Amino acid sequence: MNFRMIGRIISFILIVEAIFMLPAMLLCAFGGQTFSAVAFLITIGIILAVSCGLWLLSRKAPRGFYSRDGLVCVGLSWITMSLFGALPFAISGEIPSYLDSLFEIASGFSTTGASILNDVEALSKGMLLWRSTSHWLGGMGVLVFLLALVPISGRNDGFTMHLLRAESPGPDVGKLVPRMKQTAIILYGLYILLTVLDFICLIIGKMPVFDAVCIAVGTAGTGGFGVLNTSIGSYSPYIQVVCTVFMFLFGVNFTCYYLLICGKIKNVLKDEELHWYLSIALLSIIAITISVRNVYPTFGESLRHSAFQVGSLLSSTGFSTTDFDLWPAFPKALLFCLMFIGASAGSTGGGFKVGRSILIAKIIRRNVRQVLYPQKVQVVRVNGRVVDETVLSNTNAYLCAYLIIILASFLVVSLDGFSTATNFSAVVSCFNNMGPGLESVGPSLNYSGYGAASKIVLIFDMLAGRLEIFPILVLFSRSAWKRR
Repeated sequence: MNFRMIGRIISFILIVEAIFMLPAMLLCAFGGQTFSAVAFLITIGIILAVSCGLWLLSRKAPRGFYSRDGLVCVGLSWITMSLFGALPFAISGEIPSYLDSLFEIASGFSTTGASILNDVEALSKGMLLWRSTSHWLGGMGVLVFLLALVPISGRNDGFTMHLLRAESPGPDVGKLVPRMKQTAIILYGLYILLTVLDFICLIIGKMPVFDAVCIAVGTAGTGGFGVLNTSIGSYSPYIQVVCTVFMFLFGVNFTCYYLLICGKIKNVLKDEELHWYLSIALLSIIAITISVRNVYPTFGESLRHSAFQVGSLLSSTGFSTTDFDLWPAFPKALLFCLMFIGASAGSTGGGFKVGRSILIAKIIRRNVRQVLYPQKVQVVRVNGRVVDETVLSNTNAYLCAYLIIILASFLVVSLDGFSTATNFSAVVSCFNNMGPGLESVGPSLNYSGYGAASKIVLIFDMLAGRLEIFPILVLFSRSAWKRR
């Protein structure tokens, strides 16, 4: 285990986190929230001190860096970010409990959007900005951001590949271009471009600048933290439509955007995952619109709310325009199913991923065919290419771990005495980075009622879900900590 290199990377990540706290601190200072500004200043001081200490300890870090190191580094990095990112809330007293502060910021970085706040609008603007900024940092991944800007490892592309594989969502991570640093730059370039376009569209709709910044970065990271207690429900239909469109856009594999820029339109049109993503979205919108037609006065309003909630949960954003927990059973059940499916691989969205769902379906079909035709060699193809057996094996392992963690978390959370629907939807929502669940954790309520043990489990679920399970699980493996 290359502990020194891991320490160096974490020191860089802490510096990035401190830099992204500066706008929130300045907003508090100029807005008259002096104590909140001081809380940020104290946190930044602590972060810089720890970062300098780690840097001094890791000055002579060896170059060797392997897959195991990448997994441990990513897991530790996200936990460290969350632990320090919670400090401004706790020090300022705006969220008095450190555990609640940790829950809130872990929800932010993991782009879950689950909250313990009963009154979001009671927070200072600086704290609201920090909550939403955490979405943007966590959406594409802070390590991807770091790889795009900072020369941590010299010319060692294997180093960057191990980190990118461990942090990026989806069943497989490939290179857009030969060098991984260039891939990271392209990903963040596309990410920034779409975020700016979203912000401009919101401003055109006369949304206040502060709100537009928070909603744009929250949409980009598919996070779901709003600045109003009504989430997006108080804004105009135009703004709700803009949010719907961009939630769907950020749920698309970013490789598709890169191919479009390169003029490879045919490759995008043939993308199997994109076909399924759009088909699931369209069919769900139609089904839910028909089901809730009598809930709203006009067809247009039914369609708008249906499309918004499908986009919100399929992309794992978690914004809401209405309390869908009051809808009939079928549309609620359909939305709950979308929580499992989630967005595309290689997007900023959460969930099991459409690409992984396609692989599971094809694995089942192959196994059925092998039973019928045992002498024939069966392969799994996606986009016309044979999928490597290692990818299929990893997908099966991921599914097993996914189900085991959900069931184990559900059992622990159920000790708090809420209804089965509340507990199961809370676990599914947090693990798939969705935000709202059903009943007591529905879109108009929050997670504040859970006890300390349940909150710790849900924090674990949020981070494990965002990092695709294994970078967090590997931290509990004794062999992961052994020196080579």
